[in-house]
Amino acid sequence: MDALPDLTGRTVIVTGANSGIGRVTARVLAEHGARVILAVRDPRRGADAAATMSGEVEVRRLDLADLASVRLFAGGIDGPVDLLINNAGLMIPPLGRTADGFELQLGTNHLGHFALTNLLLPQLVGRVVTVSSIAHRSGAINLHDPNWERRPYRAPRAYAQSKLANLLFTAELQRRLEGAGSEVLSLAAHPGLAATSLLRGRRGRLVEAAESALIGLLGHDDVGGAQPTLMAATADLPGDTYVGPTGRFGARGEPGPVERSARAEDTQMARSLWSLSEELTGVSFPLGGPVRSGVAPRTA
Repeated sequence: MDALPDLTGRTVIVTGANSGIGRVTARVLAEHGARVILAVRDPRRGADAAATMSGEVEVRRLDLADLASVRLFAGGIDGPVDLLINNAGLMIPPLGRTADGFELQLGTNHLGHFALTNLLLPQLVGRVVTVSSIAHRSGAINLHDPNWERRPYRAPRAYAQSKLANLLFTAELQRRLEGAGSEVLSLAAHPGLAATSLLRGRRGRLVEAAESALIGLLGHDDVGGAQPTLMAATADLPGDTYVGPTGRFGARGEPGPVERSARAEDTQMARSLWSLSEELTGVSFPLGGPVRSGVAPRTA
């Protein structure tokens, strides 16, 4: 992608910025002048990451699997926020529950970011970028049992559901922002097939070795994986743009606007998921103004 603009004077929040794509994203934005807040579950790991970065960076604790932590973090943010990057995520862990009883992947990847974004919206002046995945294509939203309480748990399906939720959230947020007359933009990105720490320590050494070999053959490293997020964060793009690698199968390549699945285009499901998310988190869209019907414009 083209060189990033000068971000001096901008305040950026990156969730999950202590490792992988989030760490690269935070480092690059700080190098270009932004004041970057590393929102991380483990402040010690965050401090280790911050020590490797130049520019103005600070570490604050945020546990997206605990709504009390989300509220505490949001309440501690003073002044305007130019850019919120919803990057943190879990991928295919064993069945677990958040502090509020949500399935761990949906609770962390979607509901935690849903609450964080809405709590920060009164201070946001630029854009929100939410990181999804090519796995969203196999996802389906189960509105009646989103937290896997009444059916056998399938970790890959739960992950795909959470990543589809990220895209439906992005689209519905943009629609609501436009309806409220806000100039804030909501965009999404996916890293392609990138070497990150999401699966490390969960799949066994042989499986991890095979996955590493596959990623080395078809994908790219975390620096390449961060490029779509950086493009979504800084390029001149309309709201609800979805950015990802433009190479074969979306695994790697130069970043650009990409297509999403038909389920990710479902406006009614986006509205229903939003309502469910408000009910589960107790957090609502805070901006006034009418919410228009229809779909926000997108480039692909």
